[in-house]
Amino acid sequence: MRKVIVSMMVSLDGYFAGPNGEIDWHIVDEEFNEYAIDLLEKVDTILFGRVTYRLFENYWPAAAINPSTSKSDLEIAHKINDANKIVFSKTLEKVEWKNTRLHKEIIPVEIENLKQQPGKDMVIYGSGSIVSAFTQFHLIDEYKIIVNPVVLATANLYSKAYKISLI
Repeated sequence: MRKVIVSMMVSLDGYFAGPNGEIDWHIVDEEFNEYAIDLLEKVDTILFGRVTYRLFENYWPAAAINPSTSKSDLEIAHKINDANKIVFSKTLEKVEWKNTRLHKEIIPVEIENLKQQPGKDMVIYGSGSIVSAFTQFHLIDEYKIIVNPVVLATANLYSKAYKISLI
């Protein structure tokens, strides 16, 4: 049976994005890239909310053809571009990225059916609203939380930041 895996970066104080969705504080180095490549070898489907989908769509297709893209980012770009992608959004009218389908809502029985189909696991990157909904429906099988050695709330810069609490 396929699993739904969440892969999310959080700060030391539990935030996963700034008040306007900023992720400029994420530390992405070779160690992280090795983790990303390893995870992408184990999945064949990426599940997105609208915001994370737009971020990925704006970066990874271009990275795959940019001559200055690092070797590891190039490998990640090809794996992400080739993966099946499902976007959950009530506001998007269409998706145009290769191998992407649009779902207007999360229907738990459909996700359970996807988990029963042959293939590799599925991953959700960030996408706080999707993670929250999948958690409420008991659809997540594994959480991979990457803690960045950054404290966001200190200077009240992120006083309205999105926070995740792990219990």
